Amino acid sequence: MIIGVGIDVVPVERFAESLTRTPGLRDRLFTEAEQHTPSGTLRTGESLAARFAAKEALAKALGAPGDLYWHDAEVTVGEHGRPHLEVRGTVAGRAAQLGVTSWHISLSHDGGMASAVVVAEGVLRTDETA
Repeated sequence: MIIGVGIDVVPVERFAESLTRTPGLRDRLFTEAEQHTPSGTLRTGESLAARFAAKEALAKALGAPGDLYWHDAEVTVGEHGRPHLEVRGTVAGRAAQLGVTSWHISLSHDGGMASAVVVAEGVLRTDETA
């Protein structure tokens, strides 16, 4: 059963400018692994904007609670370059409350925009069991 769906769109140039203008923002938003490609090079603004969109979409899929930590959700790259979500801490706690057991994620960037869709799947929990 689908527990929640989130989508987000990020203007790549504006996001890249924010990363340049604000020292430490990259480290606050992204884990060390997210900041680099599997070969170790620093990710582009497009790639990071898509990952930021994924974290925003994830929060929306969870009902957009304001107490989630950025580093408690990590976009990883699986086999054949397919993106995956790894959750822990505050994000894993909220997901457990809602009964989320798996994630589906899609990232894209084209025409100066980055986007992401996140689907949270699991067993719907009622207020009595959450």
